[in-house]
Amino acid sequence: MVTSSLSGVVSRAREVAATVLDPELPQVTIEDLGILRDVTEDDQGRVHVTITPTYSGCPAMETIREDLIDVLTLAGYQRVDIEFVLSPAWTTDDLTETGRRKLVSAGIAPPGPARPATPVTVALSVRCPQCGSLDTRESSRFGSTACKSLWVCRSCREPFDHFKAL
Repeated sequence: MVTSSLSGVVSRAREVAATVLDPELPQVTIEDLGILRDVTEDDQGRVHVTITPTYSGCPAMETIREDLIDVLTLAGYQRVDIEFVLSPAWTTDDLTETGRRKLVSAGIAPPGPARPATPVTVALSVRCPQCGSLDTRESSRFGSTACKSLWVCRSCREPFDHFKAL
């Protein structure tokens, strides 16, 4: 018997895999980020996990693979296979609402929609996750990781990361 999270049945293996933290953003899980695509398990103790990197050169993927194998093996699964898939490509639209709230709580401004339903607008400002002000400016296109940019709030003068819309 094979169970899959895509079939509507949330397996125990899926629940375990969903607890793995992102090594670059330890405030969020791989489930929160939306990179955990599918988990299947069978009654023989075999698990197959499908994940998508946030971008093709993401250096965290190998650590995430190792963490998935470790957590699932500790949970009693005999064989764990991890598959990286690039299609469909991950976008910031895949972030869950929980993930977005966790980013704000960690002082990181979450991105807006990557695929808006209306014409694309250019963000001239990003809301400060500390004080909520829109009086902010980009300080550096690259923040603490390549997927974030560094911003500064002119109101509270606090620097903060902004997760780039991809």
